[in-house]
Amino acid sequence: MTFALLMESLGITPNASLHGYAIDSMLEMLHWFMLVLFVGWGSFYAYTLWRFQAKKHPRANYVGTTSHLPTKLEGGVLVLEIVLLMAFAAPIWANRVDQFPTGPDVIHIRAVGQQFQWDLQYTGADGKFGHRDIKLVTGSNPLGLDRNDPDAADDLTAVNDMHLPVNRPCIVDVMSKDVIHDFCIPNMRVAQDAIPGSVIPLWFIPVKTGTYEIVCAQLCGPQHSAMKGTLIVESQADYQKWFDETAKLSGAKVVEGQSVAPEGSSASSLVANH
Repeated sequence: MTFALLMESLGITPNASLHGYAIDSMLEMLHWFMLVLFVGWGSFYAYTLWRFQAKKHPRANYVGTTSHLPTKLEGGVLVLEIVLLMAFAAPIWANRVDQFPTGPDVIHIRAVGQQFQWDLQYTGADGKFGHRDIKLVTGSNPLGLDRNDPDAADDLTAVNDMHLPVNRPCIVDVMSKDVIHDFCIPNMRVAQDAIPGSVIPLWFIPVKTGTYEIVCAQLCGPQHSAMKGTLIVESQADYQKWFDETAKLSGAKVVEGQSVAPEGSSASSLVANH
């Protein structure tokens, strides 16, 4: 929290995800470490300029220092860097890429980048993504979703408009239709390249309600800077209301506040398991 408050006072994007505090704490340590190094080596450099100035030592000493202190200091810096890498950076990274959340609370979304927008697909009550076909891609159906597929009947689609309930884990499958993009939500401390032909997941848990910006963090063309979306983190009730209203507009089947799942599937939630 100390780093978050300090950085926010300096204009850094505030954190709004559960894992973001661990990342911010690591960054705090790195910044303090670099400050100590800057002051230490800067002071040493100034000292050497004064101590070994030409007028005090008109004749050069070709032997130099015999002290082992610089070697010990460099060794200490190396040890500290290894500790930061192995004790903080590596575990945080492993948690992000190896330990995906599971269970009925997980919301599963596809984020498909194209020049220059983000196309989003949510599973319906069946927890399954419906079939997509490039032949079905149109201006009103950018994902090419096949509504005749039972798994797609209750899927929700949206463009640059992402909603999530607060305090629930979300898995986003990131992909691209054309060039390399990067799905980035700075406030959630997540970013992932969208690579054509690849499906790369990321996950996070939003812990603060509010409106946040989704950007493309990879130069992808002349309108790259305009490739933005909006993430709204809201209460479960508000999220459910948005889901139902948007599903009706996008062609998904909904009845009495719940998406219609294919026959025989569970309709108890609007989430998917990873």
